[in-house]
Amino acid sequence: MKEMISQNVTLVDCFFSIVMLRFLDTIKIFRILGCFKLNPFEHLKLSFDSSPDEVKKQYRKLSLLVHPDKCKHPQAQEAFAALAKAQQLLLDPQERGYILDQVTAAKEELRAKRKKELKKDSASKIKSLVDEGKYEEQFERSDEFQQQLIIKVREILTEKEWRRRKMQMRISEEEGRLKKDEEETKEMWKRKREHEEKWEETRDQRVSSWRDFMKTGKKGRKGEIKPPKLKTEDPNKSYVQRPVKRN
Repeated sequence: MKEMISQNVTLVDCFFSIVMLRFLDTIKIFRILGCFKLNPFEHLKLSFDSSPDEVKKQYRKLSLLVHPDKCKHPQAQEAFAALAKAQQLLLDPQERGYILDQVTAAKEELRAKRKKELKKDSASKIKSLVDEGKYEEQFERSDEFQQQLIIKVREILTEKEWRRRKMQMRISEEEGRLKKDEEETKEMWKRKREHEEKWEETRDQRVSSWRDFMKTGKKGRKGEIKPPKLKTEDPNKSYVQRPVKRN
């Protein structure tokens, strides 16, 4: 009896362990896939001043947790790919420099905002002057400032991406317009060439028609009545002028 109870307890423990592991896998994957997609630092849970070596180390650590061979979650492959892309961006000097430039711009905006706030708070202003900048350095290392920085970086990256897509859309529209103009120009020259070819094909027919016209003369208009030709030697026609005989 005790052995049966012990076996049942073991099975229940195993069941809950599996459920817990699946639950933890789901949390890890949802965290990765729910990150702000334009900031690779968030995917790897790294601060903005992390070095390339720290990026590689963190990637190896997190990628093992969601590797499709070990994690059976249906979105494991997607999460693994997101981590790989984040590492690739942060190890690329150009991409990393672009993101850090936005971080610098975000810090400047937050510092300007805080400077305005300190003008209203006399005590904080005096303390910042006495500490010779140490008060501000401590604030920038605080969790409050870091959270504000993350939010501000998101705003700047979103605006930059929106402008990039808008510019790309304009470029695509302009390329489409130029392509349409080019096609219309080609069609116009094609029609002109076909017209010239047809004109050349009917050349002999036009020449023949002109020769016939020169032989027969102009044709009268349809319905036009011409007066009869009169002979001058007819003595009965008084209105015909006859030659005068002179002695």
